[in-house]
Amino acid sequence: MARSIGVLATRYIWAGVVDGATLGDVRMYPEPGRELDLKSLPADEIVARMREAVAALHAGGAVDSVGAGLPGIIRCGLIEESPNLGQLKGLRIEEKLAAALREDGIQVPVCAMNDADALAAGIAATRGTLESLVRVWYLGDGVGFGRHPRSEGVWEGGHIVVSLDPKEKYCACGGHGHLEGIVGSRAMRLRFLDLEPEEVFAAALHGEERAVEFVKRWHRALAAATATMVHTDGPGRFYLAGPNADFVDLGLLSETLQEMVKMSTLQGSHFERVANSHELAIIGAGVSSRK
Repeated sequence: MARSIGVLATRYIWAGVVDGATLGDVRMYPEPGRELDLKSLPADEIVARMREAVAALHAGGAVDSVGAGLPGIIRCGLIEESPNLGQLKGLRIEEKLAAALREDGIQVPVCAMNDADALAAGIAATRGTLESLVRVWYLGDGVGFGRHPRSEGVWEGGHIVVSLDPKEKYCACGGHGHLEGIVGSRAMRLRFLDLEPEEVFAAALHGEERAVEFVKRWHRALAAATATMVHTDGPGRFYLAGPNADFVDLGLLSETLQEMVKMSTLQGSHFERVANSHELAIIGAGVSSRK
């Protein structure tokens, strides 16, 4: 059975051994209980920490490949853009990580991909559907869109334009009307100033008018972005992951999507929450690296 190492660098750096589609030993940097924002680390140090984790795991047994999931637009081993970890922009991550691993005597193929694509691959692998189309929204500080199998293109779904209101300018990239500027935690904090996202949704449950209207807009924004994907890539199952996935009213989201997708051949999409998204992304990165 194929054995690989999957690495995920987002808020933390995780690395784990992936045996088939099963996750084994996992390393995490920084260690639990220690706070460190990866945004404060230079790109070379992030690569060094990834190298350390892979080397430690490799010592427990040989692997066939290494896969790394990172935020941003990643094509041909190059991180073209990374709003969440800006210091990685322009980094030839596959080349850099492979060279670092060779210094430890680890000569295996290295594959880099968007972290949400890794998550989609992990969902597919653990459900035995690697030959099927899998799409996932990661809902957190930002918004990621993952697709398996990966396809040519940018696929920055969090930046789909869902509003023409020029006042909708809360997206971290600076663009107006983006999905992330409504649904992302960072955007919600900027919009409400004194409330955390969970407090906004709690206020809506208690009937606070502004919160109620926003929660409706939040669901419409996510439904609109999903409708765009349906109209370009076809209907199917969409998975919801990340800390804000718990805020989703699946019934309301499905109902709103049906209002936006009316062609009969494009109907029939469904939503499903998934837990432990970082573990799934590690698995997906490892599995994807074998190809």
